[in-house]
Amino acid sequence: MATTPQYVTQTEDGEESSLQELAKRHLWMHFTRMSAYERCEVPILVRGEGCYVYDENGKRYLDGLSALFCVNAGHGRAEIADAMAEQAKQLAFFTNWSYAHPRAIELAARVAGLAPGDLNRVFFTSGGGEAVESALKLCRTFHKHNGEAGRYKLIAREIAYHGTTMGALSATGIPALRAPFEPLPAGGHHVPNTNSYRWPEGRDPLWAAEAIEAKILFEGPETVSCVILEPVQNAGGCLTPQEGYWQRVREICDKYGVLLISDEVICSWGRLGHPFGAQRYGYEPDIITTAKGLTSAYSPMGAVIVSDRVAEPFMEGANMFVHGFTFGGHPVSAAAAMANLDIFDREDLCRHVRDKEGELRSMLEGLRDIPIVGDVRGAGFFHAIELVKDQDTKESFGDGESETLLRGYLSGALYENGLICRADDRGDPVIQLSPPLISDTEQFAEIEGVLRKVLTEASKRS
Repeated sequence: MATTPQYVTQTEDGEESSLQELAKRHLWMHFTRMSAYERCEVPILVRGEGCYVYDENGKRYLDGLSALFCVNAGHGRAEIADAMAEQAKQLAFFTNWSYAHPRAIELAARVAGLAPGDLNRVFFTSGGGEAVESALKLCRTFHKHNGEAGRYKLIAREIAYHGTTMGALSATGIPALRAPFEPLPAGGHHVPNTNSYRWPEGRDPLWAAEAIEAKILFEGPETVSCVILEPVQNAGGCLTPQEGYWQRVREICDKYGVLLISDEVICSWGRLGHPFGAQRYGYEPDIITTAKGLTSAYSPMGAVIVSDRVAEPFMEGANMFVHGFTFGGHPVSAAAAMANLDIFDREDLCRHVRDKEGELRSMLEGLRDIPIVGDVRGAGFFHAIELVKDQDTKESFGDGESETLLRGYLSGALYENGLICRADDRGDPVIQLSPPLISDTEQFAEIEGVLRKVLTEASKRS
C-alpha cells in the first residue's frame, strides 16, 4: 500500500514536488526501461546501515547485491565518511596528471603490497569501465614499444561484461549491449565461457581454456594483444573456472607473448575471500583491473595494477602512457579506500568470507527442491541460481518466457518481499546474490526465506 512520501523538495518555480515526481520527470537511470515507471513508483533508497537499505517510506531491504557488487564493507561506515571529510578539508582535489598527493601515493603502495607477484604499478581511474579501457590501451602501447605494433586484437569470453565505453565494449561479449553502438573498435574476439552446466557430458574440463589457444592461432599470434577474463564471470551467472583453467590460460598467453588481464572489478577486495580473485585460483596475471569494493563504493574509484615487466617501457626516457582521467586517484576517493582497507584488516573480512562461504552455498543448495532451480554456482560471497523449465533436461526458458518470468514477476516480487538481488538473462535466466562481506547466518536465513517463497511461486507460474 502506497504511503505519503517523506521527502519533498522545492522546484525552481517555488512549487513543492515529491522525489517520485522529480525522478520521473528528470532522472535518467542507467540500464533502465524508463517507461516502466509510468505505472509504478521509482524505488528510491535514502539510507543504509550494515547489510540493509531503507526506502523513502522507511521500508527495510536486505541488500543482497551489495548495491552492485561493491558495498563490500557494508553501509553506514562512519569512519569512511569521516576520512573523506577530513581529506576534503585538507586537500579536496588535485589531479594526478604530473602531480601527486599523499593519499594516492599511500594507496598505490598499499594496493601493490596486496597484489600478487610483481604487480607493483598502480594507475588510478574513476571506475571499472575506465580501468578496463585503460588496460586495453596499455596492452596495445606495450606491444608497440616492443616493436610489435600489429598486436591489437583482444580475446574475451562470450556473455562476459567488461564495461560500456567503446573500447571496453569491444571486450564485452553480450550481443544486446554491443549492437546499438556498432561498429565497435576493431579487434574484439570471443571464445566460449566456463558454464559447464551447459556442456555435454564427458567434455574435456579444459576445453574452454584450449579454445583460447585455438582462437589465438586462428587470428594469428602476432596480431593478438591480450586476453581479458574475470576470475569468476559475472554475466551468465557467476561462472566459475574449471580446475587448472587459469594455469592453462597463463601457459597459453606466455607461449604466444600475449598479455593476460584479470578483470577483477567485481572479484577483488574480498568478494571471493581474498584481496584478489587471482589469489583464490592461484595464477599471476600481467594486469589486474579493479574498482567497486576498493572503496566499498563510498566514492568512485578504479585502478589498473600492472606488473613491473609491462610497466618498464613506460618508465624509460621520454616514454609515457599517453592516457589519463581528470579524477583518477582523487584524494577523497583515495582516503575512502584507505579507510575501507583499514576495516578489511581490522575485521579480517576476507577470512570471514572464507569461513562463511560454505554456509551461504549450503543455503542456496537447499533450494534445489524447488522445480525451477536448475544450477547453483559461484564462489565466496558471489553466487547465482540458474532457472530452468525442467531440472532433468535442463531446458531453459525462451526469450518471451524469460521476459515474463524475470521482469514480469521475479524482479518485482523479490523487491516487494524485501530482498535486493539481480534477476538477469544476459545468458540463461539467473538470480544473482552478492551480499556485503559482513553478512552472516541471520542474513543468509533472510535471503533463504525470500528466495524460497518467491521461487516457489515462480515455479508454479512457469
